[in-house]
Amino acid sequence: MDKSMRDMQKEVDNYISQFKEGYFSPLAMMARLTEELGELAREINHYYGEKPKKSTEEEKTIEEELGDVLFVAICLANSLDIDLQTAHDQVMTKFQTRDKDRWTKIEEEQQ
Repeated sequence: MDKSMRDMQKEVDNYISQFKEGYFSPLAMMARLTEELGELAREINHYYGEKPKKSTEEEKTIEEELGDVLFVAICLANSLDIDLQTAHDQVMTKFQTRDKDRWTKIEEEQQ
């Protein structure tokens, strides 16, 4: 079953709401997001870069690290009462208007 962004936000909120501690502060979550982005960067570097993984390092996947980044981003949005579906729609409108002619479209290349 596909989940909407709102479904994911609600699922995360239901999970976090069961704990007395609730969401971390926005600054703490920003630190966590930065940490998770670093872990994602490390995995990408292992798979696509010049730095092979050490034999002692735990095996993780890019998919797992992207999931961690998404979870923390959702936590941050929830704690700030931000609807990520609305945020996504605003960003797409921006890209489809301001940046609509910035890149070469595939159909333009084929002519």
